[in-house]
Amino acid sequence: MLPSQARLTSSRSFKTVYGRGRSGATDLIVVYVLPRSGKQQIRFGFTAGKKVGGAVQRNRAKRLMREAAKSLIERISGSYDIIVIARRGTAAASLSCIRADMEKLLKRLMSFG
Repeated sequence: MLPSQARLTSSRSFKTVYGRGRSGATDLIVVYVLPRSGKQQIRFGFTAGKKVGGAVQRNRAKRLMREAAKSLIERISGSYDIIVIARRGTAAASLSCIRADMEKLLKRLMSFG
């Protein structure tokens, strides 16, 4: 589980990232990234719409995306708000595929080490 200070929770924060952030997509996920000023802090938000499947599939997709983000968070330098959105097939994908897609998109959208 990501610590509470590393999570985006308010709808206002999500709307800001959607409106001002850069985005990229693969077959499994969509990532929005918005640089922040201030202290070094990475905050993640995760969503999965009904196109992903029922509640079980959506929760599995979000769990996989959170686990992938947790393994990559130490390698991110800077301060960013990041939203990861599940697409169809995310719940059935392996953790390594989701992690690889997330890493590829983060490298493309921001400074990632």
